[in-house]
Amino acid sequence: VKVQNNVSIYEGVELEDYVFCGPSMVFTNDLTPRSRFPKNHVKFKRTLIKHDATLGANCTIVCGNIIGEFATVAAGAVVTKNIPPHALVAGVPAKQIGWTCVCGQVIDADTYECPDCKRKYVTINGSLQVV
Repeated sequence: VKVQNNVSIYEGVELEDYVFCGPSMVFTNDLTPRSRFPKNHVKFKRTLIKHDATLGANCTIVCGNIIGEFATVAAGAVVTKNIPPHALVAGVPAKQIGWTCVCGQVIDADTYECPDCKRKYVTINGSLQVV
């Protein structure tokens, strides 16, 4: 895992192998925080970042969600729901705008081929699979 500067990983957040956390990205672990009524750790929402996912600079991951393997969250995006494997998401709230290869490159939307490593993909039932 690579954690860049100014990132806090709170209780309830789990990072699998080879996750990249960009500078100043944010995790949360409580959907209804109150200073006057702090919660104990059993009420924190679990967040899971699957292997090889990339979380861009200044993005926010709202707790209780799963980011799929090889997914990429663009800089500044706010994730409010689960992100499928290989998905490229951007915006507030984050929406899928494409797919990413295992090597990290954005997959060509017309050919489903990676411009760098030339891996070919197909979509099956809304998920991306290597051919």
